Amino acid sequence: MTTTTHYHYSDETLFISLLCLSFLSFILIHRRRARRHGLPPGSQGIPFVGETLQLISAYKTENPEPFIDERVGRYGPVFTTHVFGEPTVFSTDPDVNRLILHGEGKLVDVSYPGSISNLLGKHSLLLMKGSLHKRMHSLTMSFSNPSILKDHLLFDIDRLVRRNLRSWSDRVLLMEEAKKITFELAMKQLMSLDPSEWTERVRKEYVLVIEGFFTVPLPLFSTTYRRAIQARTKVAEALSLVVREREEEKDKKKKRNDMLAALLAGDEGFSDEQIVDFLVALLVAGYETTSTSMTLAVKFLTDTPLALAQLRVCVYHHFIINYYFQFSISEFSSYTFNLFFP
Repeated sequence: MTTTTHYHYSDETLFISLLCLSFLSFILIHRRRARRHGLPPGSQGIPFVGETLQLISAYKTENPEPFIDERVGRYGPVFTTHVFGEPTVFSTDPDVNRLILHGEGKLVDVSYPGSISNLLGKHSLLLMKGSLHKRMHSLTMSFSNPSILKDHLLFDIDRLVRRNLRSWSDRVLLMEEAKKITFELAMKQLMSLDPSEWTERVRKEYVLVIEGFFTVPLPLFSTTYRRAIQARTKVAEALSLVVREREEEKDKKKKRNDMLAALLAGDEGFSDEQIVDFLVALLVAGYETTSTSMTLAVKFLTDTPLALAQLRVCVYHHFIINYYFQFSISEFSSYTFNLFFP
């Protein structure tokens, strides 16, 4: 007697089977690509997500190095992983890093994962290459000359810091306040915009954009990334409005001395979209780094009273007194700061 067994597959079982098959195919394809392109050893992680979750989790701790250290110990100083939607090679080898940095534009081209490019904009300074990147970089650096620092930047820093200090309560989150000051200063330097309800609304949307850099770049599965894309659209619309208003001022011969004025007056003939992407990139460039430096400066000076006392003397003699006479940025920056530990 022959016994025949009939298996009935539910839709759920079929779906899971197909999903597992897709995952397996994904892993095999990526392994073949890595071998074909001669990529360094490493792991592609789980399908679609890769090792993004491990990287994000590590950087939200006080010590993110284990993500790198574990893989260096397993694969060597140069390894391949898969983060933010794309295969990525990490290098901790100084010689390799030097070769890449010196070979930019020759051996390699600067690029960012597509997920980050979507948030920065296709015309972002961080994505520019060649002569255009050099011209825009020179334009940016021109706003760091001693004259502008003395006549505008230091005054704006002092005014904005004092304004925020007056609003502080008994308990403040220093890092968050530093980010707020940094954003307000950037808006002032880039577009001559003083703090207002409008700039605060833009800042809140901008914070959502920043959060999108540190999440899984899958809009269908990541609420954070989806919010970041939506916030980026709102920020771009707000900045586009400023650009159009300034174009009207330009026709009326009104003159301002900020980054937006320089972009509008340039010979390149930038479109509004290009200018907005450029402004977004500049806001990104200093937001985290500057606010982090400000926060750490307060922490370390608070932990080191001797350094704080010496800095007060330095500021008094080389800033307050000389500012009203022949204050020189180079003189202030060349001041020898001596710290002697007992």
